[in-house]
Amino acid sequence: MMSNKKTTVGTINSQVLEYTAGRDVELDRSLVAVDCIGTVAHVTMLAAMPVDPPVITGVERDQVITALNAIRAQAEKGSFKIRLSDQDVHLAVERTLTSELGDLGKKVHTGRSRNDQVAVDLRLFAKEQLLHTLEEVAALAEVLVRFGKKYESVPMVGRTHMQPGMPSSVGLWATAHAESLLDDAAGLFHLLEINDQSPLGSAASYGVPLPIDRALTAKLLGFSRATHNVLYANNSRGKMEGLVLGGMSQIMLTLSRLAQDLMIFTMPEFDYFKLPAAFCTGSSIMPQKQNPDVCELVRAKASRVKAAELAVYDLVKGAPSGYNRDLQEAKEPFMEGLAVTRATLQVMTPMLAETTVNKVALLSGFSPDVFATDRALELVAKGIPFRDAYHRVKEDLDELVSIDPIEAIRMKQHIGASFGLDWLGYRDQIKTVRQRKRKQQRVYERAIGSLTGLAYKVQ
Repeated sequence: MMSNKKTTVGTINSQVLEYTAGRDVELDRSLVAVDCIGTVAHVTMLAAMPVDPPVITGVERDQVITALNAIRAQAEKGSFKIRLSDQDVHLAVERTLTSELGDLGKKVHTGRSRNDQVAVDLRLFAKEQLLHTLEEVAALAEVLVRFGKKYESVPMVGRTHMQPGMPSSVGLWATAHAESLLDDAAGLFHLLEINDQSPLGSAASYGVPLPIDRALTAKLLGFSRATHNVLYANNSRGKMEGLVLGGMSQIMLTLSRLAQDLMIFTMPEFDYFKLPAAFCTGSSIMPQKQNPDVCELVRAKASRVKAAELAVYDLVKGAPSGYNRDLQEAKEPFMEGLAVTRATLQVMTPMLAETTVNKVALLSGFSPDVFATDRALELVAKGIPFRDAYHRVKEDLDELVSIDPIEAIRMKQHIGASFGLDWLGYRDQIKTVRQRKRKQQRVYERAIGSLTGLAYKVQ
């Protein structure tokens, strides 16, 4: 016979407790700080609530804030424990407050549900993760632009269908991936804007019969506003995580294609680029091997992040309005997708910074047929209609001769071509990403520092 276990919210079968808590006990360690911060905002609002007698006095508020700051300090040291009987971070924090403050700790959850509590935790967590990701995206984009500028005039065969096509350059190749990352960064700023709404105070999805001030808690937590509709505040769970994972999927798509290019062009058959040895692995049987495992895993992890996005959407696509426990299962793929994307950016950046270029191999890739289109356009410049020029070259491919690849790419000076790349524009875009990100981060950190009375840095 299974035993029962007492929890803060009732007695439950031990097997059921273990099953329903799932991985929250482990995953919620990442939410301790933001849970405490959200609770500081909540008790600050409760103390300001116009009721007599007050739910929480100013003195009691300060006692709770001191205790919450102490819990944050424990969490930073790794000494704060979430027990299975707690089920999650929210009840672990409440248990600790009640243990230390007695009846005062029991007042803290007034006017709040774990539903809006976890919702605000995840939005704060998402904000911090998005800010970190923006910095990491900018760092990799900067490395790619520097790489491209360094090898701006190094020719590289441009390919379509993986077959030799037209003269291109290393600079064009590198900045294509950088520009993709800059688009990804624009998407992250949009996600920050959507995420910038506080669900705190929506309670179990239907509000509470108390004069709570949701605008105040939103402001205290550095949100630009509160979600207006309390039911949607909870319905947005899963949707918000899915949107953020969609942003991560876009980044991983960029990185996966970059990784695939690197795998192809570092093959001995091409030998265009050489990855740093420290970023390759050896074989247990073949002494000569230097394997591009990082690139291979980037491709695989891109699939995992996309799968995480789809898993979250699949969890909520048929869920009725209001809170449903299904949402608990969105937390793991959400956190995993963020962690995998950030880890990928962090490993790709130094790897690209140390990647070298083999100019001889790149030049040797130019056969006469690579210049076929250039030759056709030369005929056009002499007055021959393009389709006639096209067929004339096509019929005499064997007569094509190679021209200087460097001269060929220098002729392409229009916007975005090999010698029409806006290097200053790329640098300005990266600078703008960093400036926007740091401005938002400063506003957020100041809000949290002012709220808690302690200097705060994004975790």
